[in-house]
Amino acid sequence: MALSDKKVAFLLTRGVEQVELTSPRTVLDEAGAQTFIVSPSQGTLQAMEGDWEHAEVFDVDVPVADADAADYDMLVLPGGTLNADSLRLDADAGALVEAFFAAGKPVAAICHAPWILAQTGLAKGRRLTSYESLKVDMQNAGATWEDSELVVDGNLITSRNPGDLEVFNKALIEALSK
Repeated sequence: MALSDKKVAFLLTRGVEQVELTSPRTVLDEAGAQTFIVSPSQGTLQAMEGDWEHAEVFDVDVPVADADAADYDMLVLPGGTLNADSLRLDADAGALVEAFFAAGKPVAAICHAPWILAQTGLAKGRRLTSYESLKVDMQNAGATWEDSELVVDGNLITSRNPGDLEVFNKALIEALSK
């Protein structure tokens, strides 16, 4: 297994877009990485298909308040409107994202997930993409927003939506392989 020594934190909460969790997680697991759901949610959390349909329930592996960026090689931020909106207001989630950036570790965000980058000031001066409805939010936060399926700016990997998962997942594997 090529990535058997790598640990990846998936930061999410209730309302996560299920495929934006399960697709990258499956690819990383199959490559040998160890993946962990880190969340402010207690015990389990409800995933969604879009904003209205309930999908599967997932177990939380690590409470976000107990998570330490030093324990992981990468942070993945799945989207989902409800998930991303809740996470950007959670102080522990923001602190964890800041710690990954401070350590220079890869951070990957898809769809609505870059909202937390705007909230924490980490979008400023970065090239990124997101779900198109966040374009003005990202620009107002000082980012250069691009309508591309994948934007890699240093340690930041971003994609627009579930339609971009194939290239997003490939970029995760490449970043962890370095």
